[in-house]
This record gives sequence, C-alpha cells and structure tokens, in this order.
Amino acid sequence: MITTPVDTFVLASADGGTAWGALWAFFQEWPAMWPDLWLGTQDTLYMVWWATFFGVLFGLPLGVLLVVTDREGLVPAPVVRAVASAVVNIGRSLPFIVLMVAVLTLTRFLVGTTIGPTAAIVPLSIGAIPFFARLVETSLREVDREVIEAAHAMGTRKFTIVGKVMLPEALTGLIAGLMMTVVTLISYSAMAGAIGGGGLGDLAIREGYQRFNDHYLWATVILLVVIVQVLQSLGDLLVRRLSRH
Repeated sequence: MITTPVDTFVLASADGGTAWGALWAFFQEWPAMWPDLWLGTQDTLYMVWWATFFGVLFGLPLGVLLVVTDREGLVPAPVVRAVASAVVNIGRSLPFIVLMVAVLTLTRFLVGTTIGPTAAIVPLSIGAIPFFARLVETSLREVDREVIEAAHAMGTRKFTIVGKVMLPEALTGLIAGLMMTVVTLISYSAMAGAIGGGGLGDLAIREGYQRFNDHYLWATVILLVVIVQVLQSLGDLLVRRLSRH
C-alpha cells in the first residue's frame, strides 16, 4: 500500500502513537539519509549553477536584441525582432518535462549521455535562456526613455548606450529577474529527476516515491525549500541595497 506523509501521521495516531512520534522517527533517520541528501544537494546546485551561467550568457544578449531591434529601439529591425521573439515564445511555451525529452538527442550529442546532472544541464539551459531573455526585455523597457535619448543626443554610440546606460539603469530589475530564473531552475532541476537527471528530485522519486519512503520525500522538500529561501533572501537583500544607490 502506498502511504503519504498524512497517512503516516494518521497511522501513528491509530497505533497509539502521535504525530510527534512520526517526526521523531524522521529525525532519527536523518543521519542515515544525510549522505544521499548531501550528494543530491550538490548535484542540484551544480545543475542550477551551470544552467544559470548559460542562461545569462545567451539570455542577456537575446533580451537586449529584443529591445534594441524594436520599432522604437536603437536599431529598428522588425524582421529580426519577430524571429527572436518567436524563438523566445517557442522556448517558453514548452513544458519543461516535454523539453527534456525533446532534446535527448541533442543532450547525447553534446555530453555523450542522457542521464546524470551534467546531461540535465542541457535542457535546463535551453529552458533558462528564453525565460531570462523575457525578463531582461521587461527590465530594459522600464529604463527612462529620456535618459536614453539624452545619451543619444550627446553622440554616444549605440553599443555604448546599451552597455553604459541601459544595463546599469536596469540593474535592479536584472538582478530580480536573475533570482527569479534561479528559483525556476531549482524547480526544473527537481523535475529533471523524473528522467534520471540526478539531484534532489531524482532522490525524491527514486528513494521516496518508488520505494515508498516518506522520510526521503520530507527531507528533499525541506532542503529544496531551504535552498530557495536562502537564495531568494540573498537576492532580495542585493536588490534592496542596489535600490538605495
């Protein structure tokens, strides 16, 4: 019979135990689970780190391209923008679990395998690029138009306007968008466990769901929540400090 965490509490009470007894059993098993949990945490952070790196590396220029090639942009190019926007929309419209399966051939070509944390970086990066690009576009559009026009009127080159005016002015929004991307990638990395991507998601499915071990499910949920809270808090702190300047 498959049991859930709620069932565990109910059964414990029915047998004369308490919910505290179930929690005590969970904490007693924590030392035995910790080596697997620590390895899963490392794999999750490894996947998210590199996916974030590639997401920013390609998503930032793609987001800038969407803005500068707009009709009122620095270099109006409707056709280029339409193509770039279509690519971003397609990338964002695919559910991540579908995207992982769709790029299995590409993943095998790039890293030589379709399982493990390194293989999961490929679909994670592909999913992060259009997501972050849209956030970059939104942040850049919030830059005061008069600031851009003033820099243009002083004869500043268009490339310099992007690097010295638009990006610095949108820095707070870019940092907030980056943290949103990181949090999204953490949830994506958990889904990557469904096809052997490694990390906490793989641990939850393999040890928790398939072997009916609720303690692993609780532990992975706790660790994922802690990771998200810590990273989001650091991001919020950085945004607040940048907003004061």
